[in-house]
Amino acid sequence: MNSQFLLEKLKSSEEFKKFKKENPDAYLCSGFFMIDLENKEPKNQYHFDFFVPKTGKTFSFELEEGIKLIPLERYEQVLEKVSLNSDFDFDEIEKIILREMEFKKINNKIQKMILSLQNVGGKDSLLGTIFVSGFGMVKANIDLKEKRITDFEKKSFFDMMNIIRKK
Repeated sequence: MNSQFLLEKLKSSEEFKKFKKENPDAYLCSGFFMIDLENKEPKNQYHFDFFVPKTGKTFSFELEEGIKLIPLERYEQVLEKVSLNSDFDFDEIEKIILREMEFKKINNKIQKMILSLQNVGGKDSLLGTIFVSGFGMVKANIDLKEKRITDFEKKSFFDMMNIIRKK
């Protein structure tokens, strides 16, 4: 699946056209993607979030079953604009992560990828939380222009439990 395919599906929908007509200054500020690689019938999720400067509100378009517009609650947080031209393929992102895992000698299998499309430091990036076999988790930041990982860290379920206990 490709991000541009999803954006074209969104842009051609009546729901989005109506939203843009009512909010011409709205811009893409983030995306949320959950890719299930383990289940035979994956329940993937694809959401694109748009910020409306004149109202200070953010709206999310869910693309799982048709196009649904959902108002979001943000606490005075304005996200930077993300380019509508950022193009990435979820299979390609998986391969980039697998290469880094191999390089770091992490032999676990990817089960689920949760990816957030954001503008980080002026660059369109994917911030990923990747669940792997053995109760493991990988945090990865991917620069979309260069298609490379800029930050990568492996954690375990037990690391997360220690963090919760310390608080």
